[in-house]
Amino acid sequence: MTAALVAGLLAGYGIAVPVGAVGTYLVSLTSRTSLRTGACAALGVASADGLYALLAAVGGAALAAALLPVLGPLRLASAAVLVGLAVRGAAVALRQYRDRRLPTRTERPVPGPGRAYLGLLGITLLNPTTMVYFAALVVGSRSAGPVRPLEQGTFVVAAFAASASWQLLLAGGGALLGRSLTGHRGRLVTALLSSCVMLGLAARTVLWPG
Repeated sequence: MTAALVAGLLAGYGIAVPVGAVGTYLVSLTSRTSLRTGACAALGVASADGLYALLAAVGGAALAAALLPVLGPLRLASAAVLVGLAVRGAAVALRQYRDRRLPTRTERPVPGPGRAYLGLLGITLLNPTTMVYFAALVVGSRSAGPVRPLEQGTFVVAAFAASASWQLLLAGGGALLGRSLTGHRGRLVTALLSSCVMLGLAARTVLWPG
């Protein structure tokens, strides 16, 4: 239970911490509207992360059972995916920091709380990296024995809670926090921190499976 909780928290923060275009838009939206609207948008992002974590946990269990004979090589491949995501994220952040270039989102009419939630939910669901990330984590850490539904649920809830806490921090941090996190240096620091988390999860997948 504790292992599932920790794994879920690490997974949630690993995918949520990098401040990209969506995070920047979230901070900007909150500053232009209200904390309520920003909080709904933040929960939209976290809901997408939680949904992907759920799909990965349930699908990962079935897939692991079917692929049990090759679970060892699959675990190594999953670790390689996590390392690749970590390296790519760090490389992109370093290149953008060196070029002093920030990714942006086109501004749209100011939405209400409900529209903000659905909009950020849809945007995050369209990000294939999130699904690859959670699938690699769940399949890579799968042990030969069956995984209890309670552990799966704990992983999903913890991943959602971690993502939600970070997104709500972005929404509620105000303009000062937003500038520090979404500026050149803030993006670099959060991206490198996330890459370190992913590398740690990859090491756990290989060294301490299950």
